[in-house]
Amino acid sequence: MTLDRRSFLKFLGAGVGAAGAPMISRAADFMPKKGRRVVVVGGGYGGTIAAKYIRMMDASIEVVLIERNKQFISCPFSNYYIGGLISDLAPLTIGYDKLTANHGIKLVHAEVTGIDPAAKVVATANGNIAYDRLIVSPGVEFRTSEIEGYDDKTDQAIPHAWKAGEQTILLRKQLEAMKDGGTVIVSMPLVPYRCPPGPYERVSLIAHYLKQHKPKSKVFLLDANSDVVAKKPLFMKAWKEQYAGIMEYVPSKKVTKVDAATKTLFVEGLEDHKGDVVNFIPPQRAGAIAVKAGLVEAGGNWCPVNATTFESTLHKDIHVIGDSCLAGAMPKSGYSANSQAKVCATNVVALMNGKETVDLSGINVCYSAINDHESISVAGVYKVAEGKIIAVPNSGGISPVDFSQTRLEHLYAESWLKNILTEMSS
Repeated sequence: MTLDRRSFLKFLGAGVGAAGAPMISRAADFMPKKGRRVVVVGGGYGGTIAAKYIRMMDASIEVVLIERNKQFISCPFSNYYIGGLISDLAPLTIGYDKLTANHGIKLVHAEVTGIDPAAKVVATANGNIAYDRLIVSPGVEFRTSEIEGYDDKTDQAIPHAWKAGEQTILLRKQLEAMKDGGTVIVSMPLVPYRCPPGPYERVSLIAHYLKQHKPKSKVFLLDANSDVVAKKPLFMKAWKEQYAGIMEYVPSKKVTKVDAATKTLFVEGLEDHKGDVVNFIPPQRAGAIAVKAGLVEAGGNWCPVNATTFESTLHKDIHVIGDSCLAGAMPKSGYSANSQAKVCATNVVALMNGKETVDLSGINVCYSAINDHESISVAGVYKVAEGKIIAVPNSGGISPVDFSQTRLEHLYAESWLKNILTEMSS
């Protein structure tokens, strides 16, 4: 399948769908580069789409997708499993076989160990891969060094469950094993972090689970922020009408210390909160490889990029998309990564063919379930203005506050997941 640039932009507009960087030897290259090549690091919401659309727009460009895992499990909608809305992670899981076969993408399952921007080489556990342009979409890592008492075993006692998979399963098992009358604590970090509404959806679905199965129990949300940062009137209405007496929202509670043995969180190192089940979501930053490659701004946690091409402002010919990048008004979400990937792919192809680049026309929609049959949403439209990504005035917004569409939006949400995972995997 081919898709020229004009047709692609029409398609997108319709709303479908360094300093400190290590030097790497070229001697160990195991995929010799014969023609033009783009390497994509990360096979999630951003990386799969970037790889796919480059091949769709210019099949003469070789694309190598590097992803350490054999399957991708979606973090969006993983709260469905935690709250008991689905019985396993199968609806959230995709493979890469169809994607690579259908589009001629070369897939490498390996850990990326380094990037040399000067030599234009990505180092992996299997050897080195040279590139002409590189797209990095590594998601997020946790700033656990800022949390006293947090070590490599902490998340086995107090899971973060902010990367879908084993942690998701662990948190659900802990909820199932908790006695009726127990206390659940969910702690969330200051913005920015992956998926702004995610913690609020999670606590809603945990409250729904408790209401159904352990009605004597309570769940507390310790929010490091001073107020609800996403869909506030919708979540507040749901909590008041559906979970009064079960769920309690506690703002301005920044956790700085943990005790995994006693399942205790300490706010500002002093005030303590102990639970039978504790879900601690740590503060976040760009993925580890982005930090190691010198793609993160000095003194910061995220990767600055050109708002049009998503090319790093720190290293030429490297583009950063998804949760790791600084994308102005766009939230860190799966749908944002999808939109960014399409625009990035368009401009990578343009740059490699000496053609004019185009500005972002991006969209984001984020659904949050509040129980097993109702969902709420927020939508946004984004553009580039004066070199920055901004929200288009008078566009987007949240669901009706009267909850008149919540059942319908629950169906929309499930359809969105099915469609976007299909786009990523085929």
